[in-house]
Amino acid sequence: MKQHFKNFRTVVYIPAQVAAGFTDEKLASDYEFLEKYIGLDKVYLETHRGGCDVEQEQILRIKNFLESKGVEVSGGITTTIDDFDGAEKGKRRIFNTFCYTDPAMRARLKEIVTRTASVFDEVILDDFYFTNCTCERCIKEKGDRDWTTFRRELMKGVSEELIVNPAKAANPGVKMVIKYPNWRESYHFDGYVPEVQRDIFDATYTGTETRSPAYADQHLPEYLSYSLVRWMDNAWPGRNGGGWFDPYQCWSSDRYLEQAYLTAFARAKELMHFQWSDIVGNPFVAAMGMQLDKIDALLEDAMKPCGVPVYIPFASSGENHLEMRLGMVGIPMEPTPFFPETAKKLLLTESALADEQIVEKLAAFVRNGGDAVITTGFLKGAEEALHAAGLTEAHLTGRTFDATRYHVTGDYAGYIGHQAPIRFPEIVHGNNASWSLLNGGDGDLHTPIFLRSAYGKGRLYILAVPEHDTDLYRMPRAAVDVIKRTLSEDVYATGRDFSLFTYEDGSMLLYRYVKGDNNRAAHVTLHSRHEVSALVVSGTGEKIPVHPVTVQEDFETFTEWQADVVLEPGIFYKGHWE
Repeated sequence: MKQHFKNFRTVVYIPAQVAAGFTDEKLASDYEFLEKYIGLDKVYLETHRGGCDVEQEQILRIKNFLESKGVEVSGGITTTIDDFDGAEKGKRRIFNTFCYTDPAMRARLKEIVTRTASVFDEVILDDFYFTNCTCERCIKEKGDRDWTTFRRELMKGVSEELIVNPAKAANPGVKMVIKYPNWRESYHFDGYVPEVQRDIFDATYTGTETRSPAYADQHLPEYLSYSLVRWMDNAWPGRNGGGWFDPYQCWSSDRYLEQAYLTAFARAKELMHFQWSDIVGNPFVAAMGMQLDKIDALLEDAMKPCGVPVYIPFASSGENHLEMRLGMVGIPMEPTPFFPETAKKLLLTESALADEQIVEKLAAFVRNGGDAVITTGFLKGAEEALHAAGLTEAHLTGRTFDATRYHVTGDYAGYIGHQAPIRFPEIVHGNNASWSLLNGGDGDLHTPIFLRSAYGKGRLYILAVPEHDTDLYRMPRAAVDVIKRTLSEDVYATGRDFSLFTYEDGSMLLYRYVKGDNNRAAHVTLHSRHEVSALVVSGTGEKIPVHPVTVQEDFETFTEWQADVVLEPGIFYKGHWE
């Protein structure tokens, strides 16, 4: 198996329209470009998209050429389709996805899958494998069910009856892969059921295309390119094939490259560059070629990523992307669709409320010695149950306030004033029944932002999330550091506008994002709760001295060992404690 790099394979997708237009000369020329700049290990060659079906002879010609170069070739299908004879006319379908209740379209899909599986031993479905059809037939089939229930049940049957079973009948050894898009919080609304499909399909793939978050349609934080891979790895252990990104709405090479960086940092097995014709001749790809060796070297010896467990159940939504915002301020996140019973720390956002037993699970977790942070979105949806369980007396008033002053409590007793206003939900609690670690206020108003309660052997924390969650980036450093210290176990990093990625072997990788308002070097301090002698920089072996610091916080005194580093935008930094 061809592989240019030790820690990932470089992969390119060829859409049907591109494949159909290849001449021998164009294919050979394009291949030389991609091989030169990114090293081509594997290609997914699409047989159908929209109104295009690639002739079998053309598919075999492309496949044979690439395989002669040592490139692995798998198949691909995009489940979009134009109107055709035999199908019901006049359907209004966003993106022209299939109508899976239309007999003619069902038969057409089965034929496409059978034909493709007969040629390839692996076939991937592009992320248009969902249903948003609301035609008259679908309305009748839905009956009294809501759209979400109907679509989830429909697509389970489609996955078995029209995709996997026909493919296996045509080629018993074929591996069927479903690629999920970057909009995890909406999967269930459109019929994606990864908790069911993981028992139907052989493997999955992850959409990591975040593009330019401030301007792109989906407003996805950069950190999604890392965190969604981690969520999918935990959802389909050992069967997540890779991450898939593209150059669209990446209005700088840095933004394009960062998608690849974070996908690789999450330990994706394959880096999928979408798509062939848009990256051939693209200067972004030349820049990518310069960076892949560096990424590969960084990941040498790095084991499985780890971080703060964030419970995001299947078929859930609420406070969407919040864990990614926390990742963007330097807290390593490890999202999972399964409740992490054995963890020491835990973060629950509003999305966790999709689990009907969540308060019961939370109470047992904390009572047995775990520390759990819940957000105000979670508190709002579970307030009555939390009170009944005795976990907290705090409640939301329904009012908001603008914080222009912050107060880090405990023996530190630090006040941070004259800040630009950030709006928070107002929490009221019983004095000394719980304790505020961080307050916010304006004028005479002074109220909790980060609250702690004790329960059994553990502790429950409530985090007030800004009305606009991106305002987490604007909070004073010392205020955010309170949250970091609480969520961390052994190591955390204080500073701004960077992410910290941690691994089970103890290595730490830091990256400072390239943004218009922070394109300058910044100081970051790494903190260890265990005694260490130095921070060793990977690659150079340089040893950065550490110094012990006595920390007083929340009426507790303890020692930390700290090392200071300088991060430059777009530059990787990896190290480990000695």
